[in-house]
Amino acid sequence: MKDKISKLVNVYKKYGFIGFVKKCYRYVVANYLDKVSLSVFLFPGKYRKIIKDILNGKYERVILWRSSFGYNVPLFQRPQHIANNLVKNKSLVLYEVTTMTDKVKTIKKHHDNLYLVNFNNILLNKILMQELSNIKKPKYIELYCTDWKLSVENIQDYLNKGYKFIYEYVDHLSPDLAGTKDLPKNILDKYNFVMENKDVYVVVTAKELEEDVIRKRGKDNLVLSTNGVDYNFYKKWEDYNLEKEYLDIIHNGKINLCYYGALAKWFDYDLVKYIAKSNKYNVILFGIKYDDSYDLNKMDEVKNVYFLWSKDYQYLKYYAKECDILMIPFVLNDITKSTSPVKIFEYMALHKGIVTTDLRECRNYKSVYIGKDKKDFLEKLDKVYKLRNDKEYLKLLDKEAKDNDWSIKAKKIIDLVKKDEK
Repeated sequence: MKDKISKLVNVYKKYGFIGFVKKCYRYVVANYLDKVSLSVFLFPGKYRKIIKDILNGKYERVILWRSSFGYNVPLFQRPQHIANNLVKNKSLVLYEVTTMTDKVKTIKKHHDNLYLVNFNNILLNKILMQELSNIKKPKYIELYCTDWKLSVENIQDYLNKGYKFIYEYVDHLSPDLAGTKDLPKNILDKYNFVMENKDVYVVVTAKELEEDVIRKRGKDNLVLSTNGVDYNFYKKWEDYNLEKEYLDIIHNGKINLCYYGALAKWFDYDLVKYIAKSNKYNVILFGIKYDDSYDLNKMDEVKNVYFLWSKDYQYLKYYAKECDILMIPFVLNDITKSTSPVKIFEYMALHKGIVTTDLRECRNYKSVYIGKDKKDFLEKLDKVYKLRNDKEYLKLLDKEAKDNDWSIKAKKIIDLVKKDEK
């Protein structure tokens, strides 16, 4: 309860009174009212048949993705990409959604062997688990380390039913990421459980996280699978009309510098102000205000900085493509040194020059230029701008993007579990 109250306080700060009321209403509907579905109650046989038909398909294993991240959300990131590519590795993926983000009250086919499931629906979940008990193929539950919904008891219940546990350790565990005052108990409990049980499969996305696991439990059942990019998605372009507001900005004579993603406490607002003050760049920001840090830093008052809110994943690339340089201006702390930024690989696929602060994971790529401090960051921007038409640099960006396709990341997870499958 303490975690929920803390979360509510942060939601109020982030969205204001009206936004708070709307969010609370959607939360109550998704987590309480949608637990019961009249259609499943009246026609349980219909849903049992649907589930049986799904389970009678062709696949080698079943993976229940049990983190309620949502599927059709503006931040189309690792969960959705990994799910899509697990399917390509002969897996049936039942992906948990929440009706706060997805209009799926029961179960919906997204494409072959990927189904969006409302596990919160009590009767549907009961039918699903009954039918899954008849499946003799390997079964897994997979979730994010930041999931605060499922308890250790819930995980143990799955294990008792013959499931294996895949734990995606993707971030430093921090209240700032959870959006709470203190780290939620379920998050910390699951982390401790994983570190005490070597038979849990652990997927880490950064070297810092890998080292933490090795210190706690060694290298058993561990794989490093960083974030990646849907390489082919960035090879497909269609006509898309950008808004006049955006066109007016990018054609005002300055160099266009862009960042997209969360605007949060780990974003280096002082660095952005320093860049903007040079008067050489339009600093264009797309994304969401993850907390109140953007407003506290009074970024709307900073000349040459343009915050244009979030864009749908399908169309964001059209905006980023028009910019000259793409950046990641993060402060250096426990969160960012453990971060494998999804956007860095998307930047590569866009064939745009990349400048970041001195993030540990970003040092691994030759196409990324690192700014050690504010002055050096500005110098690296100048250097990368001069490379915007350099054939060798563009070739390097393309190679590093291709080397980090999501298909490679998902295969590492499958290879980890497949060694134990009979």
